[in-house]
Amino acid sequence: MISAQDLIEKITSAATCDDCIVVVRDKTQANLRWAGSTLTTNGVIQERSVTVVAFVAVDGGMASGGVTRTDVSLADVPKLLEEAIAAAKASGPADDYAPLATNVSIGDWSGAHVPTGPEVFSTFAPALGDMFSRSVADKIELFGYSEHTNETTWVGSKGGLRLRKDSPVGRVEMTGKSHDRSRSTWAGVETRDFKDVSVANIDAQIRQRLTWQGTKVDLPAGRYDTILPSGSVADLFTYMMWVSTARDAHEGQSVFSKKGGGTRIGEKLSNVSLQFFTDPDFKQLPASNFVATAVSSPFSSVFDNGQPIKRVDWLKDGVLQSLVQTRATAKLTNLDFTPIGENLVMSVDGASGTLEDLVKKVDNGLLLTTFWYIRMVDPNSLLLTGLTRDGVYHVKGGEVVGATNNFRWNDSPVSALSRIAHAGASEWTQPREWAGDMSNMAVPPLVIKDFNMSTVSPGS
Repeated sequence: MISAQDLIEKITSAATCDDCIVVVRDKTQANLRWAGSTLTTNGVIQERSVTVVAFVAVDGGMASGGVTRTDVSLADVPKLLEEAIAAAKASGPADDYAPLATNVSIGDWSGAHVPTGPEVFSTFAPALGDMFSRSVADKIELFGYSEHTNETTWVGSKGGLRLRKDSPVGRVEMTGKSHDRSRSTWAGVETRDFKDVSVANIDAQIRQRLTWQGTKVDLPAGRYDTILPSGSVADLFTYMMWVSTARDAHEGQSVFSKKGGGTRIGEKLSNVSLQFFTDPDFKQLPASNFVATAVSSPFSSVFDNGQPIKRVDWLKDGVLQSLVQTRATAKLTNLDFTPIGENLVMSVDGASGTLEDLVKKVDNGLLLTTFWYIRMVDPNSLLLTGLTRDGVYHVKGGEVVGATNNFRWNDSPVSALSRIAHAGASEWTQPREWAGDMSNMAVPPLVIKDFNMSTVSPGS
């Protein structure tokens, strides 16, 4: 296979349009999958995607058009360019136009993609096997998977962009069932290389929660002080970020729109001193410091490729500071250019402790395991709905006293910001609903007052 760098050079040197950006993504992934406490499959996959974006000057401005293919050979280059240029000419002047960056070099351009492989599981797999043996002896069934991915992205252009980033990440998702599958719980872990994954901790968490489910407490629908693990917090606020584009807010189409016009930037949204930011220099969650995108969307623009990404405070001391901007929307809204970035960090000033410490602070409430099937109900308030899954626990006097029924819930992450009763320390976490979409989040577990459990759900 031709190298990504050589392919980019061939395409950009052959391009006859005003400019041309090529994005090549090489990805390798190793995985293990299991069911019924038995390994079922394992393997390694390798993928490449190539996107060619052509830029063509047209009456009224600059047009862009892109084509994405897999397994591109040199013989495919003329056809790819032809299709990209045709797509640009057909699209008309781009409303996200901004001057293209030129002659920017970031990263080890000449280095090859470093593939991952089964060796990444060298310590994890034996420990997993031991967990399987113990679970079989205790009539616990384990289901789940682990995977490790390394993706290398190259962005090159006719105008001299030579950008490269590497994104290694792994995760474990584990569901445990017992008592003829009448009890079920879940655990998830994010990692870079599996060296820090404690199978013993996963095992202990699953066993503890299955034991809690031995006592049943039926509860009605209603509003409860609710302890959200960090993964559930990540699920809620990932959705919030997905609707936080400045243009939508500016045009009156989102929860961040101000009555009478404009945005809610400058408004205090949280009752605590909460920080929520993107920072490529955050040590625990390394991220790219430049924009790299193959398509334009409300969150990004192909014209912004190569632009720097710096720290952006989305909320500072509980006050809304920024919304997601391309350079074009920043000009439209007269606000700063604030690209979304590749990590998200939330913290509450002065907060410390674990999920277990938060349980001790709740006199009467619920402890969740995960959310599931999160969907939008009302964009104007960002009212979401979803289900609880794999264990809801009744907390009395700072202790878990048993498991209760699942619920359908209706609540808004923006509203929840104003109802934070307690917070723990921020931790790198895995959202369950958006696993794979957001792998770079550090957030705290939270206690949200009066979380709306709207109806009882019969699901498990």
